[in-house]
Amino acid sequence: MLYIVIPVFNRLSYTRACLDALRAQTEQGFQTIVVDDGSTDGTAEALAADYPEVIVLPGTGSLFWTAGVNLGLRYALDQGASWLMTMNNDVVAYPDFVEKMMQAAHSRPPALYGAFELDARTQEPVYAGGWLNWRTGSFRRLLDDVPLEQRHGQYSTECLPGRGLLIPRVVFERIGLFAAELLPHYYADYDFTHQARLAGFEVYLNFDACLGTYPDESGDQHNRQQRTLRNYYQHLFSIRGGANLRDFTWFARRNCPPRDLPLCLLTGYSRRLVGYFLK
Repeated sequence: MLYIVIPVFNRLSYTRACLDALRAQTEQGFQTIVVDDGSTDGTAEALAADYPEVIVLPGTGSLFWTAGVNLGLRYALDQGASWLMTMNNDVVAYPDFVEKMMQAAHSRPPALYGAFELDARTQEPVYAGGWLNWRTGSFRRLLDDVPLEQRHGQYSTECLPGRGLLIPRVVFERIGLFAAELLPHYYADYDFTHQARLAGFEVYLNFDACLGTYPDESGDQHNRQQRTLRNYYQHLFSIRGGANLRDFTWFARRNCPPRDLPLCLLTGYSRRLVGYFLK
């Protein structure tokens, strides 16, 4: 059975939209788990009253993304889940999303699958996976490689985010859960998919399975909207900072080929130190 794990902290309106979209799926053979990490906006009460089918696991208030996801994954694995999916609450699954994901999952040996992300407001393509260039610190996007008319089916990729990431149980049995102690918030999903590839699993972007996302709603994007020295510091050193230098260092050390690591760190630090002011 498939278990979908959604960590949340406040933003109840997004959680409602996410859960309502899951209720409308053409394929209903799944169980939803929400890890509520100490929300203060009435999330717990709303889930209990309006979404009785959802399993709610309370957090400590300091789990952040990775530990929150791991809490839900442990529960699902203990229940015998054969497939697991991580999902953020600020996404809206298209009605056939789960159906298309499971069709792909049963089409080949166990592999990981990511979602084709579209802007929920404009329906413009946002993200579809891609490939890292360790030496330059750049990212080659599948969206740039695959023409519009060919965006269907599954394409091999290297790293995927945790928004709608489908994972077979055997992956956790081989490599364990997400690296919460090293990567508490950002990079943990990219790290996990790359570690899975190193362990011999294929990783695919599924163009047939679409999610609506809100690109401007991440914590780091809010941090960029007002560029101050304080926000710059948060960008580089906060757990929720998208360019967190500590987390990037751990991600690179765990995944970069050793021969490329010095240049990867040099270019990576440079991009993060100056990128805040350029984007």
